[in-house]
Amino acid sequence: METIDTGPAAYPPAMRALRINDTAPDFSARTTQGEKRLSDYRGRWLVLFSHPADFTPVCTSEFVALARQSDAFAAIDCDLMALSVDSLYSHLAWLKDIYRRFGVKVPFPIIEDPSMAIGHAFGMVDAGSSDSATVRATFVIDPEGVVRAISWYPMNIGRSVDELLRLVTALQTSDREAASTPAGWMPGDALLEPAATTLDAAIADGEGDAPWYYRERRA
Repeated sequence: METIDTGPAAYPPAMRALRINDTAPDFSARTTQGEKRLSDYRGRWLVLFSHPADFTPVCTSEFVALARQSDAFAAIDCDLMALSVDSLYSHLAWLKDIYRRFGVKVPFPIIEDPSMAIGHAFGMVDAGSSDSATVRATFVIDPEGVVRAISWYPMNIGRSVDELLRLVTALQTSDREAASTPAGWMPGDALLEPAATTLDAAIADGEGDAPWYYRERRA
């Protein structure tokens, strides 16, 4: 698999943004926990998320919240990895300040992406952009390295850690049970059976009180 060059001279050509069910492009980069390769996370779920800049209020609130919930992600076999254009030394200074001011040690790695090579490869920023100031993107990547969910938030709105946990758990449950999750689903709630895709199947499945297109199943 080709690995993204994240060095200072890297500037990938324009490409379409990643979509759900695409294979996440592999990369190797410096992080606050040493050199990391995306493919090192194969076999586990991964939430890869970008933030606009270190030492900013919304990003700080997100990192404190994610650090405090890191055990909850670990409990569902999901790792966390962050990314921004800031340098490794900026990341380290920021995390040190978070630890000093909030008493929170961020346990997951933060990638430096000064050339925006990873940001471009993942479609987080346009190929012609000179910075990534508006980037707050999240990619949920499954154990096979496939992108299963994507979310985008503006610079001034923080993400919900509880929703990220729910999303990963819903994806895992849907895979395991071969079912779908309804609106607002939480672990332990009823799942939805796959709807019939042919007329004969719809007619055959039309008995009972529940409509053929909406059948609940306990997880």
